[in-house]
Amino acid sequence: PAVVNIYARRIVNVRSSPFSRDPFFQNLFRNFDVPRQRVQNSLGSGVILSADGIVVSNYHVVGEATDIRVVLNDRREFSANVLLSDEESDLAILQLENAPDMPALPLRNSDSVEVGELVLAIGNPFGVGQTVSSGIVSGLARSGTATGNGRGYFIQTDAPINPGNSGGALVDVNGQLIGINTQILSRSGGSNGIGFAIPSALVAQFVAQARAGETEFQRPWAGLGGQPVTADMAEGLGLDRPGGLVISEVHPQSGFAAAGVAAGDVITAVDGQPVNTPAEMIFRMSVTGLGAETTITRIRDGQAEDITLALTAPPNDPPRAQVETGRRSAIPGMTLSTINPVVVAEHDLPLAAKGVVVDDPGQIGARVGLRPGDILRTINGAECSDTDVAQALLAGAEGGLTLEIQRAGQRLVMRFRL
Repeated sequence: PAVVNIYARRIVNVRSSPFSRDPFFQNLFRNFDVPRQRVQNSLGSGVILSADGIVVSNYHVVGEATDIRVVLNDRREFSANVLLSDEESDLAILQLENAPDMPALPLRNSDSVEVGELVLAIGNPFGVGQTVSSGIVSGLARSGTATGNGRGYFIQTDAPINPGNSGGALVDVNGQLIGINTQILSRSGGSNGIGFAIPSALVAQFVAQARAGETEFQRPWAGLGGQPVTADMAEGLGLDRPGGLVISEVHPQSGFAAAGVAAGDVITAVDGQPVNTPAEMIFRMSVTGLGAETTITRIRDGQAEDITLALTAPPNDPPRAQVETGRRSAIPGMTLSTINPVVVAEHDLPLAAKGVVVDDPGQIGARVGLRPGDILRTINGAECSDTDVAQALLAGAEGGLTLEIQRAGQRLVMRFRL
């Protein structure tokens, strides 16, 4: 009874431009016709986690929805509001409106789950009604294998998961929630026995932040760059076997830098749990939560050492100083920010990035080819150190405009006649 059906609706603006799918002309003709409103409906599942009506589901089910209707197994219906959502984790926390005492599923610590355990997947596949399928836990610590928005850390199961199961419960034989069904790996679109669930440990952190009043999920900032240790790298790093994450770059404002972590170190565990990919390490940090302390196991020169550090949010230093270019600017209506750790995390920029980033190119900026996340290196040959400098250079441009841009590791030069 604690697994519910979710019907979400949102209104989107669509255009019928013949160039809408063309990679070159779509920006030039984005205002080709008058937009029309269209209703998008989505069907999924959710799980009630508390008697006061806290429900967890997937972001891709309820994200950006304007109307959410939750239907219980006994046919009662309630409206719901999104308290907290996060596209990257593909999770959303809802609050049922005017809901009396609700049936709820208890959370089990997903770290105690073992491969081979019997599990049940409960949801509403294809809208046929609540359905239970069975299977086992096929694997743990899966990262980078599923498709869709989620780019995190998953429990793998062979319990059949189909469209409409998203947001449903993955429970053990005692009826405890160990994960939220989210994705499948399939070439045909049907269930092939490889499904993924978001671990309950992360769900618990989402619920805690939602109850604390957060509307966006707050992740601790690592400020690290690294890659998994391969067999070829292990010998040179003094390891007897491949495993862990070798650090290639550390931001000077990172808590890891303050704790003494440097390039060339290997991180093998967080709070005693092994980590082998960046996604695993971020998951472990996210589960621990902001403001808490965590213990990492570092290997340097073949020697292992446990280091304790505080998990913090990315610092807003130097100030972001977000601005919108005015009418007299060469590119009006563009939103810019000075790059700092907050901006680096938001746009997934290189750790060494400096200068000014495009938050929103605006209507004119998009037409000329600018994109969110573009780094403005120079304007008419002058370096952009912060938003004040960039705004002044754009306002003072006459006759022509030359922009040097860094995008996805590539250097681009754009020239315009004003």
